[in-house]
Amino acid sequence: MKIAVMGEIHQDGWEVFKDNNLESFEILNFEENNLKKELKEVDAILLRTAKLSNDVLSCCKKLKIISRHGVGYDNINLEYLNQNNIALGITSTSNAVSVAEHVLTSFLYLSKNIHLSDRLTREGRFNDKSSLPSFFELYKKNIVIFGFGRIGKAVAKRCLGFEANVYVYDPFVNKNIVEENNCKVVDKINGLKIADYISIHLPLNADTKNFIDEQELLLMKETAIVVNTARGGIINETSLINSLQSKKILGAGLDVFEKEPPNENNPLFSLENVILSPHNAALTIECRKRMAVESAENIAFFLLKNKKLNLNNIVNKDELRT
Repeated sequence: MKIAVMGEIHQDGWEVFKDNNLESFEILNFEENNLKKELKEVDAILLRTAKLSNDVLSCCKKLKIISRHGVGYDNINLEYLNQNNIALGITSTSNAVSVAEHVLTSFLYLSKNIHLSDRLTREGRFNDKSSLPSFFELYKKNIVIFGFGRIGKAVAKRCLGFEANVYVYDPFVNKNIVEENNCKVVDKINGLKIADYISIHLPLNADTKNFIDEQELLLMKETAIVVNTARGGIINETSLINSLQSKKILGAGLDVFEKEPPNENNPLFSLENVILSPHNAALTIECRKRMAVESAENIAFFLLKNKKLNLNNIVNKDELRT
């Protein structure tokens, strides 16, 4: 069996294929004509962030599974996969810790104005500390988490360690599960109103596009901080920029953007009250290893019908014809 790896992965992922006697090769040229040629005979694809169009997939006559090196799958048409009996795997257990730590880093960076304090000290203005904006504690603050899957739960656990009040909005999660994690259920509107900090952990789809837009931002406190490590487009970027520029909210941490990479003249780049990163919240060395191994195991175990396969990793398992 033949496996294509679209993008660079940690060596530990390649070892999974080797240990299971599966042929694998790397693709770094994602131009469509090249993909049509390279993917024509593959049984599986390990996919990072490149897009796979229906046109390319239609050339993959032997394809049995695509395994995402991550959790989101907005770079593939799930409906096409379902119609063509192609499994879709994700790395459901790999990245929660890394992303959760990134969220807390963003909360603390923006609350403590770390960058401004660092700059002032480096400029020899040590005694000018009173000119810095006020600092804030996470202690006893209201943290609202939108989306309570693995990452949302990991964020909540760490926020509780700061003795914060953690609220959750997720209409698909039972209230008992939220409360078992020492959090409180809140509806969207009240969550926006009470939040000192917001962390987004929703998928991007028709229901969540512009989930936070101008009207939602107007409901938030002027001292609120919002962090998005999920997908660009869940927060309307133009509305967010306007709110940050006019100081309607205190700050934002963005690991994701509506357009990736963002344009060089994106207004976010000129703002002091944001912290930005290149969609790499999950990419610690530990997480890169875990994602490479888990995404490779999804393929190996699926193709070889190994009982070790984590069925929770197969997004469309109920749609597949045996």
